[in-house]
Parts: sequence; C-alpha cells; structure tokens
Amino acid sequence: MMRGGKIAVRLLGPGPIGLLCFFAMLLLPLVANPYLLFVGTQLSIFVILAVGLNILVGYCGQLAFSQAAIFGIGAYGAGLLKVHLGWSFLLSVPAGAALACAVGTLIALPALRLYGLYLALATLAFAQFTQWVFLNWERVTFGAGGFRLSRPAFPYFTAGTGTFYIALFVAAILVILAARIIRSRFGRAIIAIRDGEVAAESLGIDLLRYKALAFGLSALYAGVAGGINAMTLGFVAPETYDLFLAVLLKAMIVLGGLGSIAGSVLGAGIVLILLELLRAFKSAQEIVFGAILLSCVLFAPSGLAGYLSTRLDSWRERYVRAFSPLQAGAARDAAEASSSASPVSGNA
Repeated sequence: MMRGGKIAVRLLGPGPIGLLCFFAMLLLPLVANPYLLFVGTQLSIFVILAVGLNILVGYCGQLAFSQAAIFGIGAYGAGLLKVHLGWSFLLSVPAGAALACAVGTLIALPALRLYGLYLALATLAFAQFTQWVFLNWERVTFGAGGFRLSRPAFPYFTAGTGTFYIALFVAAILVILAARIIRSRFGRAIIAIRDGEVAAESLGIDLLRYKALAFGLSALYAGVAGGINAMTLGFVAPETYDLFLAVLLKAMIVLGGLGSIAGSVLGAGIVLILLELLRAFKSAQEIVFGAILLSCVLFAPSGLAGYLSTRLDSWRERYVRAFSPLQAGAARDAAEASSSASPVSGNA
C-alpha cells in the first residue's frame, strides 16, 4: 500500500502532470470546435512567451518590459517577409525569431549599468519606441491598420489544426529546452547574477556576456511565439503588442511563480482562461490583471509553484524565487544605504 501511495504522490509532480497535459492537448482537435482549437493554440503561444520571460526575469533577475515589443518584432518580421518577399512560413518564422533575438541581445548592452526600476523604465521606453515604429513606418509595416497574410496550408489538416499542432510541439520543445538550460552552467550563472551581481562577478562570471545571452534567449522565445501568432491569426497589427500585453505577461510569471518553468505554464493557462472569461468586459481586464499582479507581489511572491512546492513533496523545483524583482531591488537599495551609512555612524 505504501509503495502505491508513493507512486501516486510522484505522479503529482510537474513532469508527469505536464506530460499528461501534453497528451491531452494532442487529442483536443478530435473533440474541439474551431474556437477552442484557437484558444489551445493561444495557450501554446502564451506558454512560450511566459517561459522566455521567466528566464530573463525569474532566473536572471532582470526586470524588463520589452517582451511584448519583441513578440511584435517576431510577428512583424515573419509577416513582412511573407508579404514583401513571398517567403513561406517555414522560412519567415525562423527569420523573424532571429531578428527578435538580435534586437533582444542589443537591449542587454545598457542593462549592464541598469537594474530594478531603472531597467524597467529603459525597456518600457524601448517598447514604446517599437510601438511608434509599427504605427508610423507605414511604407514597411502598413501603419495602424496592420496587414493580412495568407494562412499556411497543410496536406492532412486544416489550417487551424495544423497551426495548433505546430504551436503545441514547438512549445513542448522549448519548455524542455528551458528546463535543461536552467540546469546547465549557463543557468547557474544567470541565477548567481540574480542573487547578487557583485558576488557573481567575484566568482568570474562575465556579467555582460551572461546578461546578453539571457536577453537574447528570452527574445528568441518571444520571436518564435510572434511568428506562430502571425501564422495563427493571418493578421498583424500594432495594437496586439501594446503595454496591456506586457502586463499580461508579467501577471503570468508572477502568478505562476518567478524562477519556475512549471509555474510559467500554470500562469499562462490561468491568465488565458481569465482573459477569455473577461472578453465581454474588456474595460475591466486591465483592472483585474493589475490587481492580480499587485496581489501576488504583495501576498504570494513565490506564486503557485512556490505554494505547491511547500504543499506537495513531489513538486520539486530547485530555483523557485521566494520574492519578486521589485522586492529584490528594494532589498538591494536598503543594503546599499545601510552600508553607506555605517561608516558615518561609526565615526560619530
């Protein structure tokens, strides 16, 4: 009896539950209507975005608000290559992801000197600049009206089913890849940077290199998600990649758990469900998600993943954060103030 109970407990871990959800999603096209199929595709896209953002914010500790803009760069890159040059999605989506990765890596250059709210403001300015480019470079981006593009054709599936399976398999691969990366030398290095940049540098970790790699990797995830989103919708417009999306992405990782791959998946799923339930109350969406984000930061900083790890012995994730980047920045400021004040008090 005891052995059976232990097996049942182990099945409650993030790995077995994730595998079960993946196989359940494989069967979704057999029973779902086109709307539910679209929601399933959006879930895979949100999972890719949340995992990529958690690598940067939860594991590397960089409070950035550029993910929505880079998501848009990936979508515009893939869509415009198809519209202007006639590339197929097989070529345009990787090219758009590469463009997003390059832009995301460049953002890391000022990040070496900025942290906390200063980095957040700098990346927020970048997001606004990107939105301005989407709106005003009409010769290339088609301006505020956006542009349409033909959806891909699949030999054995409809466009919706084929796109759903592509998004699902890409999301599964990128989630597994992220889990392996976090356990690698690179993952340990960015976690050391998160926990203390001075200590990490004293251990020989190149801050610029690893921050640039974290920004680039996060941007690569956002670029892939953007290309798949353009392929799913068959339409690209600037308002899709606004600041509200940035709030949604932050809500996903804070609600699910900073520094948690499984938490990213959970947070993406919950936010998508709430988004669909509140679709008829669009004016209230920003208020609801802002309240969720603030409540989690104040009362549940470790998110759902942290809660599950304390309640279930089988839910083991090594690097779940116990506090948010905002709290980390405040703690760092307090420590610096304390250290600068101590010599004065000593002299007195």
